[in-house]
Amino acid sequence: MATRRINDPRHAAEAAFKAATTKPAEMPATNPAIPNAKEMVSLRIDRDVLDYFQDAGPGWQDRINDALRKAAGK
Repeated sequence: MATRRINDPRHAAEAAFKAATTKPAEMPATNPAIPNAKEMVSLRIDRDVLDYFQDAGPGWQDRINDALRKAAGK
């Protein structure tokens, strides 16, 4: 089998393809600028669960957060 030359066009093309398709390393998670800041997320929950928390009036998002915190053991 023939060895490839350093300036082999196929080798250069494969290297360019690998560089273009390789997933970059994940950036490390950054801490929020404000300690204990809340993050905005999109969450899909069943309608009856949402109704349960909303029926008690304003503050339903905090009640969901408290319930999730309790479930997480925090």
